[in-house]
Amino acid sequence: MIKTFLDRIYTADDPADLRAIYQEWAASYDADITASGYATPRRCAEALAQFADDKTEPVLDFGCGTGLSGQALREVGFDTLDGADVSPNMLEKAREKDIYRDLALVEEDISIDTPYRLMSAVGVIGTGAGHMTLLNTLLRGLPSGGKLVFSLNDLSLAEPKNIGMLNDWLDCGAARLLFAEHGTHLPAKGISSTAYVIEKA
Repeated sequence: MIKTFLDRIYTADDPADLRAIYQEWAASYDADITASGYATPRRCAEALAQFADDKTEPVLDFGCGTGLSGQALREVGFDTLDGADVSPNMLEKAREKDIYRDLALVEEDISIDTPYRLMSAVGVIGTGAGHMTLLNTLLRGLPSGGKLVFSLNDLSLAEPKNIGMLNDWLDCGAARLLFAEHGTHLPAKGISSTAYVIEKA
């Protein structure tokens, strides 16, 4: 049986392998993922819009891929978007959409030192994407009062350690949960996701 790109990302666990898959997938990513009913970008964009004090503030769309998450953010009123991703080919596709003020290539071992008050990481953390520790990196980069919207798919939610890492921030008061909603992710694959918005203390 021929494995699809989705099959491959959900079984890959090495960052280098994942990066190579996304590089290869860039050309057909939008068509493939849209055909699967990809709903999480819109859900996350609408969630962040509920809690953003000023939608003219710049948003860092981390793991922007081909720009589907950026399109969703733009559609709900965010007009200044910067994108970052580990895949040059994905970034090229995002650049063609002409929705980002700036696009940056990042390495797997990254630090965020620019004080964006709004960040988005749609489909970027957990199984099929970056390691759960990326949540720590993004939250450390947020200033006090900054907000992060992100999603965890069902495969990620099934790992107690992943929820534990989120709760480490919430239980000690370092961050506050503003929103959590389980809903459609890739209906053609029978996969859902939870969209979260958290505020840095």
